Amino acid sequence: MTQQGRPILIAYEGAIEGERWTLDEEYTTIGRSNDCDVVLPDRQVSRQHAGIERDDGGYLLHDLGSKNGTFVNGEKVEGEPHRLHDGDEIQIALSVKLGFVGADATIPLELTGPRRGLHVDRPAKRVFIGGQEVLPPLSPAQYRLLKTLLDHEGDVVSRDAVVEAVWSGEEAYGVTEQAIDALVHRLRDRIAVLDPDHEYIVTVRGHGFRLDNR
Repeated sequence: MTQQGRPILIAYEGAIEGERWTLDEEYTTIGRSNDCDVVLPDRQVSRQHAGIERDDGGYLLHDLGSKNGTFVNGEKVEGEPHRLHDGDEIQIALSVKLGFVGADATIPLELTGPRRGLHVDRPAKRVFIGGQEVLPPLSPAQYRLLKTLLDHEGDVVSRDAVVEAVWSGEEAYGVTEQAIDALVHRLRDRIAVLDPDHEYIVTVRGHGFRLDNR
């Protein structure tokens, strides 16, 4: 578990999927160079790609003039730094996705509730199936989808509601049926690793999706 009181970065995609870094310095560098605090060994990543600065208001993400860009929730970081919030998805170039998990969510909490089925520790954004934690953690998009279904457990969530919950701003425009189905498929696969015998996410044809956590 990470250091209490500090946010963390979690790699969701790429060769280092599942790795975590605690942001316990005033300034954290991200890039391909071995001199960086967060080393991303990918040719699309610049040697000094991005930096995260801690100030009185929290954490600011800077792009350091990278060749392939730095993005937060699909929006490119240019000029002014981006103020990071819990749950933000940071994309480094086109190859690595990192999740920013706020300080309050890093505090270890005991798992409570039933030892069967699906359980979400919301403050820590940890997901458990039958008492076993899903590792590496779900991507931000997968977590937002699961949280939406859990918030409406037993009810059908329409595809439009899924888009609204998972994709924000301009990113939501042009989301295809295939993109929604692909996200649902990936989440099902992650859950099935720990419980292949139960279908937690049910497709209701012509309407949307329903969570069956019985």
